[in-house]
Amino acid sequence: MSEDAASTQGTGRLEAFSDGVMAIIVTIMVLELRPPEEPTLDGLRPLVPIFLSYVLSFTMVGIYWNNHHHLLRATTNNSGAIMWTNLYLLFWLSLVPFVTAWIGGEHAHPWPAAMYGFVACMAAIAYYLLVRAILAKNHGTAIERAIGTDRKGKLSVVIYVIGAALAFVDPWLAYASYVLVAIVWFVPDRRLDRL
Repeated sequence: MSEDAASTQGTGRLEAFSDGVMAIIVTIMVLELRPPEEPTLDGLRPLVPIFLSYVLSFTMVGIYWNNHHHLLRATTNNSGAIMWTNLYLLFWLSLVPFVTAWIGGEHAHPWPAAMYGFVACMAAIAYYLLVRAILAKNHGTAIERAIGTDRKGKLSVVIYVIGAALAFVDPWLAYASYVLVAIVWFVPDRRLDRL
């Protein structure tokens, strides 16, 4: 599709494709959850880290899905650059099931915790790049005024980098950092909600 053809179309197809990919990501994560081998509450105890890693990742993907929806709904002009940066975001999000399974099985080790932070950081950078691509194609529109300086996006990257580094001090500090980013983003971006 040419750049001109992409710019005259809305973002409906882009949003539908992204929704499908994110739904598959969540489905893969939930399929990794296995029932306990024993039919007792004690049988659930070893599964707690696996379940908590799933909750963290489900929340992260859900936050991306929610904010991505608001971002694309506020976007009037599409472009090839927007579509490619969107694919870049989906690439990093598609690695979330892998790192989720890794921290679920090896939560006390620094490398899985750091790698989770790396993937999360790269997804945050990809989202930031998607926002920049959208702003470049939608210059002078309401979305440009709503996004502003995108402090939350920049702050997320910094916290993920710190969290990945903290994994080598104590993996639980890394996980606390990742939860902090989720808390920051849990409420959808109100700047876009107003549009």
